Amino acid sequence: MKQVLLLVGAGQIGMAIARRMGYGMKNVIADKNIDHAHAICDIMRNAGYDVEPIEMDLASRESIVAAIGKAMSLGELKMMVCAAGVSPSQAPKETILRVDLYGTSVLLEEVGKIIAPGGTGLVVSSQSGHRMPALTPEQDEQLACTPAEQLLSLEMLQPDNIRDTLHAYQMAKRCNVKRVMVEAVKWGERGARINSVSPGIIVTPLAIDEFNGPRGDFYKNMFAKCPAGRPGTADEVANVAELLLGEKGAFITGSDFLMDGGATASYFYGPLNPNK
Repeated sequence: MKQVLLLVGAGQIGMAIARRMGYGMKNVIADKNIDHAHAICDIMRNAGYDVEPIEMDLASRESIVAAIGKAMSLGELKMMVCAAGVSPSQAPKETILRVDLYGTSVLLEEVGKIIAPGGTGLVVSSQSGHRMPALTPEQDEQLACTPAEQLLSLEMLQPDNIRDTLHAYQMAKRCNVKRVMVEAVKWGERGARINSVSPGIIVTPLAIDEFNGPRGDFYKNMFAKCPAGRPGTADEVANVAELLLGEKGAFITGSDFLMDGGATASYFYGPLNPNK
């Protein structure tokens, strides 16, 4: 029986990670847009990978459970990568919370029930959650520990308390990091690990659209004034993923790795600081 890598989110970052880690495995590529899943599968298949595209809506527990069931029918679920989500310019704040916050929480919970011993998981979060002001300890615990089906009922996540789509996105990414910590404890009982990575601006087709869109100057200013002086690439995210998902990261679980070319450092202590 083959070992299975389940990739949720058929984009450039997810594919880079799957190509780095999925050789010799059955790669199940899940996306709400099945055409996107097929496109990634075509590229990977032509590079020698064993791939299977499936449709999955991260906003639906039923769809998540069905996708996991499909993956398990093909082998032992050994690795999970969540690279799905919607950005602040792609959707209203309610959709961002439903997909990025609720959906990711459900996925971690459901995969954690069946991940194989020695298995690993990774959530692709975002630098954005690191720049939001600190929450209270009580709010952090609510994001971390509230049952997934009750998350969207939390007072802090009600529409009147979410300023705009960027705030919704930041809350979702903060929640991702907290849920990873909680799930690491549960996954550990199965001998498995789960971490997150928080990339900065990574060049993808979506990012290029953003560079050329109404927020383009904002993004270009961000990577121009970060210490690295440039945006990152999907393969650089895969470099970190390789550590976190592989044997060399065996002592790492429940952690988040910020990799943004120093943009967050510049935001707090350098030329990106909005108060300077």
